[in-house]
Amino acid sequence: QVQLVESGGGLVQPGGSLRLSCAASGFTFSNYAMSWYRQAPEKERKLVATITSTSGWINYVDSVKGRFTISRDNAKNTVYLQMNSLKPEDTAVYYCKANSGWDTYWGQGTQVTVSS
Repeated sequence: QVQLVESGGGLVQPGGSLRLSCAASGFTFSNYAMSWYRQAPEKERKLVATITSTSGWINYVDSVKGRFTISRDNAKNTVYLQMNSLKPEDTAVYYCKANSGWDTYWGQGTQVTVSS
């Protein structure tokens, strides 16, 4: 069955770094655009970054530009989010999403907490 499994979250101090991973299975990963979203407590889920199937187009929300990098390895069926210079306002549950235009799949999320 389709699975998206996020990992790499945790507690980090302001200014620190984390790398999130999302491992996909059960569908043809290389045919799907991949995105990272985040949801802070009592707030709606919001898009953070998107990468197309061949990595030909990448986009970020303004608040993470220059700090976060999305990438993918189609041979490993995995998408990554490298997060540097983390701020307390980056605290949220981070979700990966796969989208083909016909199907959409979500992972279960991984908690990122930025606090001293």
